[in-house]
This record gives sequence, structure tokens and C-alpha cells, in this order.
Amino acid sequence: MPMEPVTPSIGWGVLHLFFRVDRERAEHEPGAAKRIADAVASLVADDHQVLVFAVLGHKADLGVMAYGPDLARLHAFQQELLSGPLLPDYSYVSLTELSEYSASEEDERARLISEEALTDDAALEARLAVWRDRIEHYRDNRLHPRLPERKVIGFYPMSKRRSGDDNWYRLPFDARKDLMAGHARIGRSYAGRVLQLITGSVGLDDWEWGVTLLADDPVVLKEIVNEMRFDDVSARYGEFGPFFTGLVLDPADALERVGLR
Repeated sequence: MPMEPVTPSIGWGVLHLFFRVDRERAEHEPGAAKRIADAVASLVADDHQVLVFAVLGHKADLGVMAYGPDLARLHAFQQELLSGPLLPDYSYVSLTELSEYSASEEDERARLISEEALTDDAALEARLAVWRDRIEHYRDNRLHPRLPERKVIGFYPMSKRRSGDDNWYRLPFDARKDLMAGHARIGRSYAGRVLQLITGSVGLDDWEWGVTLLADDPVVLKEIVNEMRFDDVSARYGEFGPFFTGLVLDPADALERVGLR
């Protein structure tokens, strides 16, 4: 019997699922790849999104990132994948969210006045109207992402440190906001080369955030993480979980690549 939808009041549910292929079982289950591909297609038809990728290295064989408005539907999809010759190896649960450190309209007003000497009320309001449209689009993309196709995906969980003098949560909010603004500037410098999706998992999983990176050039994944590690947000206050890297493919191609027919 289908479950009633479980829909977050803000954002969408996100699952990162990693599997190993049961090689012996796969040999005796021709058609397993089609069943899995059909499950992916069915979830997409239900207004959810799925990225399927062949994992590089031996942490897993197959990775699946699935996200959308209904946690119950995501769980049903998770169970459908387990009906095939796949052994669960690692998973991560999170929600899309807005950053509490995002610039507010008052922040933008103050910036326009101080940095651009914009004091005429009509001109100021016109610029703020443009800002509102842009920020609304940005917020919708954060909460309801439609991720473009890229060749490579990277994923890792992370938390903010809370020990000794490097306790992020003992810093005043304004200090944290200033630090995050600098961190975000580094991320924006990679616009067009890498897409970043930060999802929240405080209270949902073992770490506090999940970071998904998509690019066509794997070198860019290395560069952005390396540059951010020298920023205080990471250097002093960041703790990182395991990193997964994969090749994003059409589901049928990914399944064939990991040995499923």
C-alpha cells in the first residue's frame, strides 16, 4: 500500500545512495539493469530528479543521487533499487535549504549606498527590484534544483568544528556571516565551471551538510576544494567526511559499466 506523501515544509528531500554490485547474483539475473532503469524513469515521471553515476575507485560501484518533494516516494525508490543485485554500501540523507548567511535586502541596500554611492530613492528602488528578482531565482534554485548534466560528480559530507578555540558555534552570528561571505566569493569565482549544491543534514544524518559538485573537468573539483581549504571557514572550522567521485551517465550506460545487464 503506498504511503501518504511526506513533504518538507521547506525544500526537497535528497538521497545520495552508493552500492556495490552483487556479481554472482547479477550473473543469474539478466534484465536487472532494465528493472533499475525503469525505477529511475518512474521516479523522474513522478516529478523527482535522479543522477546515476559509476563511482571511481573502490568505495562503491554505483552511485545514485535522487531528490524531490516526497520523502515517501524517495524511500520507495530506494527499496526498488534494493530489489536488484545491488548491495547498499553508503548513504546520505539531507534536505535542500537556504543559507542563513545569505545577504538580506537590507544588506544589499547598505551595499548600494556605501559601495556605489546610490542615494536617490527611485534609483535605489529600481536596483533593489532587480536584486529581488535575482535573489528569488537563486532561492528557488537552491530549494528546488534542476541540476544540469555534467560529466563528473563529487560528493562529500561535512560539519563545522566545535572544539576549543575553533568552535564555529561559539562565534557571534555577524562574524560567522562575514566568514561565510568570503567563502562564498571563492565559490562564485568558479561559476560556469562547477555547480555546487549544499544540502542540510543537521539532525538527519551523521554530518551537518552534504556537498555535491558537478563539472565537466575533474580538475576543477580538485581546484575548488583545495582553494576553499585555505579559507578560514574550512581551515579552522571545517571537518570533512569521505569523498566520492563518479562519472555521470545515462542510467543504462552506468548500469552496463558496473556490470549489470
